[in-house]
Amino acid sequence: MNKTIGKYRWQIVALLFFATTINYLDRQVIGLLKPTLEKQFSWTETDYSRIVIAFQAAYALSLMVFGGIIDKIGTKLGYTISVIMWSIAAIAHAFAKSTFGFGLARAALGLGEAGNFPAAIKATAEWFPKKERALATGIFNSGANIGAVVAPIMVPWILGAYGWEMAFVITGGIGFVWLVFWIIYYEIPSKHKKLEKAEYEYIHSDAEQVNANEKPVAWLKLFGIRQTYAFVFGKMLTDPIWWFFLFWLPSYFSTTFNLDLKKPSLPLILVYTATTIGSIGGGYLSGYFIKKGWAIPKARKVSMFIFALCVVPIMAARYATNIWEAVALISIAAAAHQAWSANIYTVASDMFPKKAISSVIGIGGMAGSVGGMIFPIIVGSLLDSYKAVGDINSGYNIIFLLCGSAYILAWAIMHFFAPKNEQVEI
Repeated sequence: MNKTIGKYRWQIVALLFFATTINYLDRQVIGLLKPTLEKQFSWTETDYSRIVIAFQAAYALSLMVFGGIIDKIGTKLGYTISVIMWSIAAIAHAFAKSTFGFGLARAALGLGEAGNFPAAIKATAEWFPKKERALATGIFNSGANIGAVVAPIMVPWILGAYGWEMAFVITGGIGFVWLVFWIIYYEIPSKHKKLEKAEYEYIHSDAEQVNANEKPVAWLKLFGIRQTYAFVFGKMLTDPIWWFFLFWLPSYFSTTFNLDLKKPSLPLILVYTATTIGSIGGGYLSGYFIKKGWAIPKARKVSMFIFALCVVPIMAARYATNIWEAVALISIAAAAHQAWSANIYTVASDMFPKKAISSVIGIGGMAGSVGGMIFPIIVGSLLDSYKAVGDINSGYNIIFLLCGSAYILAWAIMHFFAPKNEQVEI
């Protein structure tokens, strides 16, 4: 048996990778269609920010519930419900006839997509020992970047050939294809009929097994634990930056450098290709430190501090004289975010027992979405204000300053609440 990733563990990672790819593909469609939809529905930047907020508000609300639901009903059924919900919602965008209609569709999408990461992180904890979780998380989390790479190629082609409505229908329908494979192939190790004993023992080498009948931790109890707040603030301060990259980067390149979003967009492809490297590399780095003999908490903290520093150069994007300079700076920051993301999820699984992980991920994800609701208000207001005086680039410059400082602040607050990433005893 390959003790890096065994046969069935690799299969699980592949399923999670493709689910996350589809998840982010569905999210990014509206950002690529923004210039087209702005003209058709006469949106302002503030209108668009409200549509983004509708998604974030529903996402936050659903995360408060979905994590606990998954801990109660199990990963397999919880993920199934989530994918069905978000796929239907993605398709529903095609039938929106007004700004309000898009807001409703985005809210429905947020309700469904909230199940993705709580289920994926729980599945990773069920199938991987702690020393491999960052790498496994980095691999499946890189699916977010693949979805973001595929979108700038796929969506403009569908838009040109079939119209914006079919862009939502086709991308939304892919989730149902994935669902067939998930239902056939996923099961927790204790119920997996073909899993070898050696791999089963390796998966549970941390001496914490998953009992399918074990009762989940009371959700409110988690708010009395310091480590919960380390994860909460780490997500709240950094998630909004990733949402900005997803929902506004196409528009930024279009308005600042006249990028034609009706054609496959090489700058966007390069940015999100870099994030794939960051996601897998971020998971690898902390695992490398652990293999070198570092304690797990130290390996995670040092890795995350390095990634936080790598975001800082995005502040210099205001001085970019051409699109490729901007692409380079933004690519580094976006890659660092995904490296950070791979590790912050793993930090949660390091600190909390498996029976509580989905709930904790849900709470932290909710906090990230609350930040994601606040940040679009700031972004929309800034861009509309500066657009009114013919200087929208100054608005983006301020936003990049906020992006560059968010991760250092998040790292410091996480260190305050969990100096040693102490394990929680529940």
